[in-house]
Amino acid sequence: MKHPLVDRFDGAETILAEIDARIPDTRDYTTETKRTIDTYHPRRLELTVVKIIDETPTTKTFRLAGPYITRLPPFLAGQYINVFIDGTSRPFAISSSPAHLHHYDLTVRRVPGGRISNLLLDTLKVGRSLITTGPMGTFHHNPLFHGDDVVFFAGGSGVAPAMSMIREIVDHGSDRTFHLIYGSRSASDVIFRAELDGLAAEHPGVRVDHVVAEPHPDWTGPTGFLTAETISTLAGGLDGRMVYVCGPQALYPYVLDQLSALGHPRKRIRFEANGAPSDPTTQPHWPADADPDEEVTVTVGANSFQTRRDRPLLDALEDNGIRPEAACRSGECSLCRVRIVKGEVHTAEEAKMRLSDAQFGYTHSCVAYPISDIELDV
Repeated sequence: MKHPLVDRFDGAETILAEIDARIPDTRDYTTETKRTIDTYHPRRLELTVVKIIDETPTTKTFRLAGPYITRLPPFLAGQYINVFIDGTSRPFAISSSPAHLHHYDLTVRRVPGGRISNLLLDTLKVGRSLITTGPMGTFHHNPLFHGDDVVFFAGGSGVAPAMSMIREIVDHGSDRTFHLIYGSRSASDVIFRAELDGLAAEHPGVRVDHVVAEPHPDWTGPTGFLTAETISTLAGGLDGRMVYVCGPQALYPYVLDQLSALGHPRKRIRFEANGAPSDPTTQPHWPADADPDEEVTVTVGANSFQTRRDRPLLDALEDNGIRPEAACRSGECSLCRVRIVKGEVHTAEEAKMRLSDAQFGYTHSCVAYPISDIELDV
């Protein structure tokens, strides 16, 4: 049968004949595509602790390497991996440079009552294996949108993604200006102090200012909190520069207030997602008649259990052997989405919901709290 293109295009007959004469392509593109995706975006990694670095009395860096691979999946400075341990998981920012992919560094600080951070600090030894996700997260520098002159406000272990960004600048010799303003309780709490000060002295594009809230008599640097006055003194006019913020949850609204007082636009401020709210009942849309201490019943299929209203659904599910996929545990990545079949939940302000989620009953279980007895589709 003559091809319909032959009469419509000059030379079509010759081209069609050449196509028919080609050797058939028998490559398995599906397998090749999956192999590429698994290399760069693996669902799980098995990593081994190869080194432990004592940073401060309350902080350690765990260096993780792949026992079966010499080059780990690439990441963007500022991203994190999720560590699975003790029946749950927690995300930790990578503090090492993206230029060195034979290992990831995770810098972990002790947190009062912190289940996983304290477990890692107290029990993790060299040679121990951990299961993690691949790198993920949206808190990273994008020169196209963020420019090449940025300011980073860090508190506590929130310096980890800043450290990764600074190390990347140094390793690549990037023509970028990076000003880290790092708040700590005391001088002994400053993580990476010697390295940060050394890099700032050697590289003109890197500037580091330490601000200590409770200084010893011999401290000569800035003191107190990151007030609008302190920010202006150290950073000068922000002039629309992109500002990053990472640290304890209390740092975020505080720094936002200070930046707003300086007239800095909200669209030029980037916050790292950093866990569920410490007290969801303080949010404006928490029902006034919902006692956080009371327990409600959660039903998933044939399983039912009770949990407090002020406990994240994801935590309660995991404690009862139901483990949805999860990563950020901050309402951002959406991997832990569940559907509310019956009942009412409080979805925290931190949740980055899709426009259709409310219509179809979905929520992010890591930042959702059961207000009434509920039934879930997980």
